[in-house]
Amino acid sequence: MSDHCAIELRRVTSEDVTERSGGRMNAMTGGDAGFAGTLGRARLVAQGLVGPGWETPTDAVTAFGAMQGQDLPGVLASAALRSTGAIADVIADLDAGRLVRGYPMRGTVFLMPAADAAWITELCAPPTIRAASNRRKELDADVKAAARDATAAALASGPLSRADLFAAWSSAGVPTDEGAGYHLLFHLIAGGFVCYGPWNGTDQDIVLAEGWLPADSSLADRFGGDATAATAELLRRYLTTHGPATLRDFAWWTKLPLSRIRAAFALIEAEFESGPDGAAEPLLWRPGLRAEVEAAGRATAGVLLLPGFDEWVLGYSDRLFAMTADEHARLVPGNNGVFKRAVVKGGAVHGTWTRTGRPGARRLVLDEFRPLGVRARAAADRRFAEFPFAGA
Repeated sequence: MSDHCAIELRRVTSEDVTERSGGRMNAMTGGDAGFAGTLGRARLVAQGLVGPGWETPTDAVTAFGAMQGQDLPGVLASAALRSTGAIADVIADLDAGRLVRGYPMRGTVFLMPAADAAWITELCAPPTIRAASNRRKELDADVKAAARDATAAALASGPLSRADLFAAWSSAGVPTDEGAGYHLLFHLIAGGFVCYGPWNGTDQDIVLAEGWLPADSSLADRFGGDATAATAELLRRYLTTHGPATLRDFAWWTKLPLSRIRAAFALIEAEFESGPDGAAEPLLWRPGLRAEVEAAGRATAGVLLLPGFDEWVLGYSDRLFAMTADEHARLVPGNNGVFKRAVVKGGAVHGTWTRTGRPGARRLVLDEFRPLGVRARAAADRRFAEFPFAGA
């Protein structure tokens, strides 16, 4: 790494947040060129939010491996923002079977390339499947088998909405009330039997994985059943798109054991740069990222409007690289897992945003954590006008 590079990549912690400027980092207000803002800017470039991005939505999602997707319109926007900018292109990839959603890890819905959905799910999902089974012991093997059979029969003629699938279950005597339908569907998706596939205008229909996902895409087919090799591939994608990041960030993201992650990293360590020297948990990033950030220049200081569950915010174990603890509480009120949409400027979260008004007369509403200024507000309006919304 060249000494003349102006970017210093270091680890940011909650202690850094509270120790600087009475709980606010100067780097986030533009009064300091410190690493906190720089780390955020580097991650904007690594994630394709600033710079060239990827040619297609499927290319973008493939680079990531998976994008958190419980907010369906939000994750479709996340894929569009990193590629063509057009929501229609993301929907086209869903309809063509190039992109799907499933439950690969953490019991959370993720958008994934169809070509990788099976092996990533097989690699990461087993612990969450066991945990879900323990929470709903009344949904025993017989109930799950009945749901599987009813699903196979219902989807034999093609995709169905979740409501229509649940109706078919009810007709077959499979329970759907009191959350049973959700839990059974989770087991079928995390178990690799079905997935969320084509767009139906408001949501994704459910499809049988066999016939929709590419053949020969299982863990056994792709990696000969070698979990360490598969972990190395997913880690490679994570560090390439999320770095600067740590192995513990990836462990948090996937919930894979650190012992396996460290063994996997040994297979790909030569592919990444790291620092600072002597750190307990070095940051890791793809070669050339520093030059990419420098080439992006002032673009990394610009205003971005992100969806509520975007990987730039949720892809790390510590989100305080981008905001103070108090600001995080405003982004996630009550720490209840529901994220507001973030306004990003200069690699830091500067507020949240919503849209109001009727279709055809929508307008942007900002909740600023600190004053954005006239030019930044005008830039936010431009971003709003071009934002890839799914729906009117």
